[in-house]
Amino acid sequence: MSAEAEHPPAPVPRPERSAPPLTGPGAGEGPPPVVAGLLLAAGGGRRLGGRPKALLAYRGRPLVENAVRVLREAGCEPVHVVLGASAAEVRERADLTGCVVVDNPDWAEGMGSSLRVGLASLAGTGAEAALVSLVDQPGIGAAAVARVRAAYRSRASLAAAAYDGERGHPVLFGADRWPDIVATATGDRGARVHLKKHADEVMLVECGDVAADFDIDTPPDLARLA
Repeated sequence: MSAEAEHPPAPVPRPERSAPPLTGPGAGEGPPPVVAGLLLAAGGGRRLGGRPKALLAYRGRPLVENAVRVLREAGCEPVHVVLGASAAEVRERADLTGCVVVDNPDWAEGMGSSLRVGLASLAGTGAEAALVSLVDQPGIGAAAVARVRAAYRSRASLAAAAYDGERGHPVLFGADRWPDIVATATGDRGARVHLKKHADEVMLVECGDVAADFDIDTPPDLARLA
């Protein structure tokens, strides 16, 4: 027997590999999570003289179209849109192709009813989280929405955009949180009860450098749509 056979070459050591850091949706193994966009667009614009916010003109088109585009560009899919005031007219005038459009007959009760209807519409879709946005915030674009979407970690995730450290929209709710939100979302409070109860669990995502979180609520605000 030769010396080479008696003493085979020592194996070359392989460098250790550390697990890659989690940097956003889909990082690591497995398919990316399904984060649905949930657009609340049912408001009747009471302080705007009864002009439905979804139909306010923005860059020559209904405002609701801009909000849908932002969600899609940020990677949210599917996109569900909750309508209320003048729902039939919104469906007729706005291009909501590819969206799941649901009506909230109780829209006048406030945002809470629209949130309940919207989350119920997502049941059975396979969505692991809902990213909730409001139709009347055109200053929040895809860059901010994508940041909040990237905060998804599990079905228990709870994240929100922040502006100079103050919580705002959009807000991401993991699917495990939906039942409690539906149970507590009433009036104009939306998900505030849930957010207050779980304040120490909210991941704030600073977006003040890429977005402005103003609302279109009163006639002077309409100048922001010009």
